[in-house]
Amino acid sequence: MKRTARNRLYALASACVLSVMATVAWSQRPSITWLGVLDGGWSWADGVSADGSVVIGRADNAAGQIRAFRWANGVMQDLGTLGGGWSVSGGVSADGRVVVGWAENAAMQGRAFRWVNGVMQDLGTLGGGSSYAWDVSADGSVVIGGSQNVAGQIRAFRWVNGVMQDLGTLGGGSSVADGISADGRVVVGWADNAAGQIRAFRWVNGVMQDLGTLGGNFSEARGVSANGAIVVGRAENAAGRLRAFRWANGVMQDLGTLGGDWSEAYGVSADGAVVVGIATNAAGQSRAFRWTQAGGMEDLNIAYASLLTDGLVLLSANAISPNGRYIVGRGYNAATDRVEAYLLDTVPEPASLMALGVGLAGLLGLRRRKP
Repeated sequence: MKRTARNRLYALASACVLSVMATVAWSQRPSITWLGVLDGGWSWADGVSADGSVVIGRADNAAGQIRAFRWANGVMQDLGTLGGGWSVSGGVSADGRVVVGWAENAAMQGRAFRWVNGVMQDLGTLGGGSSYAWDVSADGSVVIGGSQNVAGQIRAFRWVNGVMQDLGTLGGGSSVADGISADGRVVVGWADNAAGQIRAFRWVNGVMQDLGTLGGNFSEARGVSANGAIVVGRAENAAGRLRAFRWANGVMQDLGTLGGDWSEAYGVSADGAVVVGIATNAAGQSRAFRWTQAGGMEDLNIAYASLLTDGLVLLSANAISPNGRYIVGRGYNAATDRVEAYLLDTVPEPASLMALGVGLAGLLGLRRRKP
């Protein structure tokens, strides 16, 4: 092949690759979706599926009743109740098919539920009258939360195959489970210790571990990484301020604030690298945050300012997808003048773009070879 023809081929191939890269980059820009309401005045999101296609949360209906919802394909579905007037969501499986939470039954008792394919199942209690579910394993088979026992105490539970297990306490009388690892083996939450102080715990194989505090007397775990090794939540520091924390290898790290007095962490990515929650800024306003080791705590309203025009505000980040891409929570939608659930697609640089870049570099490198 003549050199001129070969150069033309290189130029054409390079242009095609650059065009594909530009198309992918343009089609995968960050975006925000406001999820609406159930004919009421407000909504907020509590969880998101792995691929961001399903969001669960709570909203009020036209009658003013709070109802758990499942949002998919632009439609917000009321999940109903167990015979009473209200329901609240807690967590969702990785594929978005299983939702857990708690709902009122006909006897006006709040009961933990597991919703699958339109059917809401009452998970029972530990012997008392009420229970509530906060989270579910990735495959939807293991549910955790809190339940009254026969003595009327609230205890953390782990539900598997119809059996609700009491996870115990840290020496006190009460405990509640808030988060679960992907495989359902590690549970985190809060429990009373013998001194009556509330402490974050990590439960593994029947053993409940006190995770300590940031120098104060209180801590609570809210989320855990896929493998159960990294825990996030909120804890009191020596000055009595609540701060978002990230616990790993026995060390509880203060994640700081956005310039205000307090912060709380609600969710963490599967690898434990990205944490989301709520924090106050220097003006004392509550704002949604994202924390990474490299960037520290950032205000999502600043990071995605281009999406938040005309008075839109992200008030809290309540959950994050396993891959760290999708964030859900509650915000102020100025267009509807209400607090509303949102889905933020952060679109980190796709690995496919990097692969295309490497391919392009290799292709152009051919021109330096001898003919």
